[in-house]
Amino acid sequence: MRVAAVLLLSAWVAPAQFKSTVPLVVAPTTVVDAKGHYVDGLAASDLVLYDNNVPQPIQIDWEPYPISLVVALQTGSNSEAVVDKMGGSGILFAQLLAADRGETALLTFTDKVTLHQDFTGDPDVLTRALERLRADGGGGCSLDAVMEALRLLGRRPPERRRVILVIAEKHDRASRTPLTEVIQEVQRQNAAIYWLTYSPFLTPFTNRKVRTVGGKKGADAEPPGDQTFNLLAAFSELARLKQPNVAELLSQATGGRTAGFLTQGALEAAIQAAGEDVHRQYILTFQPQPGKEGEFHAIRVEVKNRPALKVKTRAGYWSL
Repeated sequence: MRVAAVLLLSAWVAPAQFKSTVPLVVAPTTVVDAKGHYVDGLAASDLVLYDNNVPQPIQIDWEPYPISLVVALQTGSNSEAVVDKMGGSGILFAQLLAADRGETALLTFTDKVTLHQDFTGDPDVLTRALERLRADGGGGCSLDAVMEALRLLGRRPPERRRVILVIAEKHDRASRTPLTEVIQEVQRQNAAIYWLTYSPFLTPFTNRKVRTVGGKKGADAEPPGDQTFNLLAAFSELARLKQPNVAELLSQATGGRTAGFLTQGALEAAIQAAGEDVHRQYILTFQPQPGKEGEFHAIRVEVKNRPALKVKTRAGYWSL
């Protein structure tokens, strides 16, 4: 895991997308109180950003830049229950995450990545694309999917905020794309990654299907018919625990967040929480100080004279 974390941080300094004419580091920052409630109304003078423990002059970009969102959904054969839960999520992606003037693209991945819907601002178009999805394949190339999402985002206008929402297992299975390459590109584009995770072993037991029992209809939580497959999935999941948790690594590095879900309600709540997080962030920018090429700079943000507040931002950047 330590090796994976080092690889994760081997990223370039990220030039700001927006309207700056000089290279900037962008640090999306979330501030909450002890109860987890978002704290709004702070000014740049209320915050201190430390670059390698040295405070930096910062700005807060208040302009509400429109969002380009890519939803990347794992659709392997052990993700069928998750795919079944996605049908009604189009409006959530469009209105809660992408929001006003936003646009959403949808891609899926197993052992390959497929684009199902290019960027659209129409939630009905997105919903129809989600309803057509079917589980197939057996892989889970999540890093390849993130890289493809970044390619899509790279073609969007530079003034748009870039957000990737991955709905998948937390471990990568079969990607050809190196983790370092993903991190370099995600930092270059200032993209934020949010990751909703699930257990491929437990999630199928949450599917509620109507069936007739003794002449009466009832709703039962039905596991898949092949119980041997479930056992194999459980052992496979345990075997993959030694692999890096790419969900946690990528979300922490970009100032995003991870959340687990099991039921339909928990999935919708996680999407809503991600949307709230995106739209309640302070977008801090600062001009990095000259340094040695390839030197890692750890950054952190504090609220002046309010130590009880919890602050989340990206892990840092590497100087050019």
